Amino acid sequence: MAIDRLPASVDEVAQLLSSQQYIAERHLATTLYLAMTMGRPMFLEGEAGVGKTEVAKALAGGLGRRLVRLQCYEGLDIANAVYEWNYPRQMIEIRLAEAAGEVSRDTRDRLGADIFTDRFLIKRPLLQALESTQDGPPVLLIDELDRADEPFEAYLLEVLAEYQVTIPEFGTVRAERPPLVVVTSNRTREIHDAVKRRCFYHWVDYPDKARELEIVRRKVPQAADALSRNVVAFIARLRGMALYKAPGVAETIDWAAALTVLDRTTLDAEAVQTTLGVLLKYEDDIAKLDADRVAQLISDVQVDLAGQR
Repeated sequence: MAIDRLPASVDEVAQLLSSQQYIAERHLATTLYLAMTMGRPMFLEGEAGVGKTEVAKALAGGLGRRLVRLQCYEGLDIANAVYEWNYPRQMIEIRLAEAAGEVSRDTRDRLGADIFTDRFLIKRPLLQALESTQDGPPVLLIDELDRADEPFEAYLLEVLAEYQVTIPEFGTVRAERPPLVVVTSNRTREIHDAVKRRCFYHWVDYPDKARELEIVRRKVPQAADALSRNVVAFIARLRGMALYKAPGVAETIDWAAALTVLDRTTLDAEAVQTTLGVLLKYEDDIAKLDADRVAQLISDVQVDLAGQR
């Protein structure tokens, strides 16, 4: 794709993502196309590990643009997300002026204005995202917004609606060309409607078996085909169980890769039980998969695969 050219159709979006090894279903490709074409942020919500963050990475890679990532967390504030002043450097500037005898009643106001200029401004991700390069505006990933505090959501409204940031001592910084914005949430809490209204929304679900198999083939090409099929069918069965945290696509990829490292070409009870820590992340979930349950799941998988032939 030519530098700084956006996809001209839904099919081109799907092709762009596919070129970055991201297999998108049609609804997601459509949402991304509309958001890019109409200049709206994208809000991707879903369980952890289903590939929301990878969407932004794939867009940046496919478009040849810089990826600016803001990882959200509890206590995230403007100083870490947007900007802060380089206070040590400002103090040095003042001390140098004093040492040179330049600070007087007439020059104090000028010096005060000079230290609040661009060269003393430390730009954090949201401010960086308002700057374009020769490759075009960046892709801004606001990752796991649900982990940030609610007041931070309110601050985001100006960024998402106007693509600008107001700095009291400096003025308003506005993007000449707006970035492509991807906001993700694992839904550990509800995001305010005011944020969602400014975005095009898409729920990123677990992929169906056919798409997940294609993902494994792309991401773990060294895995035996029979192993990939067994892994996908086994994980589909696991997601039907009452687990605290069902495995996501990231775990599917990791498990297929781990079993391949162990030279497995298909599933057996020993391979499953010795690698459960790759697949499941909570002891209570692992405890549910005793020897009898694992044997039954493997048997069910073979029935599933036989029915697909």
